[in-house]
Amino acid sequence: MSTYSKEHKNYLKQLKKRKRLIYVTQLSIVFILFLIWELLARFHLINTFLFSSPSSIISTISNLINSNNFLNHILVTLYEILISCLLSFGIGFLLATLFWWNDFLAKVFDPYLTILNSLPKVALGPLIIIWVGASTNSIVVMSLMISLFITIINLYTFFKNTDKSYITLLKSMNARKSQIFTKVVLQANKKNIINTMKVNVSMNLIGVIMGELLVSKMGIGYLIMYGSQVFNINLVITSVFVLAIISSILYYVINYFEKK
Repeated sequence: MSTYSKEHKNYLKQLKKRKRLIYVTQLSIVFILFLIWELLARFHLINTFLFSSPSSIISTISNLINSNNFLNHILVTLYEILISCLLSFGIGFLLATLFWWNDFLAKVFDPYLTILNSLPKVALGPLIIIWVGASTNSIVVMSLMISLFITIINLYTFFKNTDKSYITLLKSMNARKSQIFTKVVLQANKKNIINTMKVNVSMNLIGVIMGELLVSKMGIGYLIMYGSQVFNINLVITSVFVLAIISSILYYVINYFEKK
C-alpha cells in the first residue's frame, strides 16, 4: 500500500512531466537548428564549402565508418580523456585534501597554483613534446596541465569553506582530523565534488583535443587537423559535431552518478 498522499503523487507526476518537457524542448531546439541549417544549405543561402550542412555531416560520418577508422579515432580520444580525467581528478583530490589538512602548505603553494593555472598551455605544447615525446603521454600531460590546477583550486576552496559549526561540533567531541574530513567535509561537499568532475571532464576534453592537434596520428583532434590541412571543411565540422556528442554523453554519465 502506498504511503504517499494524493497531493504528493500529483506533485511527483508534475515533476516528471516537467522533466520530460525539458528534455523534449532541448531536443526540439537541436532539431530546429539543424533543420534551419539544412534548409539554408539546400537553398544556397550559405556557402556549404565554408559551413557544410547536416546532410554532409551524415555523409562524412558514413564514409568514415566505411573506411573502418571512425570507431578507432573515437576510442583513442575516449581513452585519452578517461586517463586524463582519472589522473587529474585523482591527483587534484589528493592535493586539495593535503592542503586542507595542512594550512601552511596551502598558503605556501597558493601563488604557485594561481600562476601555473594562468599560464598559456598551448604555448607550452612544444616544450611538453620535447620533454615527454610526441606520443599519447604528451597528450595526457597537456590535458593535465589544463585541468589539474583548476581542479586543485576548486576542491580546496570547497573543502576550506565547509560550514565551521559542524567542524567545531566534532572537535568538541574529540574527533580525529580524518573523521572530520570523512564525516563532515566530504559529506558536505558531495555536490561540489560532482560539479568539479563536470568541469574536469570538459577541461580534459579540451586538453586532449589540443594535444591531438599537436602530435596525434589518431583521434578526433587529428581528424580536425587533417581536415583543415586539406581544406575538407565537412570533416572538420563533422569532427566537432562528434566531439559535441561525446561531451554530451560524458555530461549525462556524470549526471547519472550524481543522481545515484
